[in-house]
Amino acid sequence: MSATVSLQQLTDQLEHLEAEAAAAIANASDAATLEELRVGLLGKKGRLSGVLGAMGRLPGEERPLVGQRANRLKDQVQHLLGARLEAVRNAAMVERLERERIDVTAGCSYVPPGHRHPLQSTIEEIVDIFAGLGYRVSEGPEIETDHYNFTALNIPEHHPARDMQDTFYLGGDRLLRTHTSPVQIRHLEANPPPVRVIAPGRVYRRDAVDATHSPVFHQVEVLALDEGLDFSHLRGTVTTFLQQFFGDLPVRFRASYFPFTEPSAEVDVQWRGRWLEVMGCGMVDPAVLEGLGLDPERWSGFAAGLGVERFCMVRHGIDDIRRLFSSDLRFLEQF
Repeated sequence: MSATVSLQQLTDQLEHLEAEAAAAIANASDAATLEELRVGLLGKKGRLSGVLGAMGRLPGEERPLVGQRANRLKDQVQHLLGARLEAVRNAAMVERLERERIDVTAGCSYVPPGHRHPLQSTIEEIVDIFAGLGYRVSEGPEIETDHYNFTALNIPEHHPARDMQDTFYLGGDRLLRTHTSPVQIRHLEANPPPVRVIAPGRVYRRDAVDATHSPVFHQVEVLALDEGLDFSHLRGTVTTFLQQFFGDLPVRFRASYFPFTEPSAEVDVQWRGRWLEVMGCGMVDPAVLEGLGLDPERWSGFAAGLGVERFCMVRHGIDDIRRLFSSDLRFLEQF
């Protein structure tokens, strides 16, 4: 630039810069190019700064005219840059969406093979064995009343057995069931004997979580009620079931106590050289039958209950009950 400069020269330079900037911005194809243009046009060493630097050679009364024109150009360039940047980004997004577009209505080209959760497969095997013995499945609600969960099973209020089955209480007299025995009461209310049912399902107790305890677990309850049933029928049924599930292993019965059966027994199997407790059982207490309006002189029966997690852990050698509820595929894919 010459030592002297006129207002017309600077005005022409700004006009030329405006046209050139508009064309360059319109042709920019990506954000990086637009950033280079912004620095080249508006940066401290940009072309607009060069024009403004020459403004000091003008007479004082002409300088505001150039300054005003330069400010309008700066605003215009910033507006063009912003609009073009948004357009470039929108175009890039449209292109990406088109490139990554998938047809959600298309059929799957690959479906990974699935299989039963070990708890589910254990329940199904237990149900299948008892179905072969003539039992059918009966189900009931997981949210129960105090009557069905305790009182109807000969566990009245303040009975010590309630301490062993502390659960989660809801409004009124509702609670999360602590066993599936209430299903037996509900079934007998709707179906007169003789009956042979099993009741698999999820149950709840306020147990601290550790390797062998969980506040949520699964049970299968067994009930047979008919004329002339005695402990020999109970022993034969339980022994047959356990030997079908675990194999031809020794089974023993130990005297025990349950509020809703009398006499009662704990059942062990000799598993890998040691006795392992696997379930409880007993003859249905006459008080339970009387509460249902059944004559205990005519009807007799037996009940048994088992924890599905225990059976599953013994069968598969699982050392921690928490693994069954972790949804860890590294564990589940072994089954």
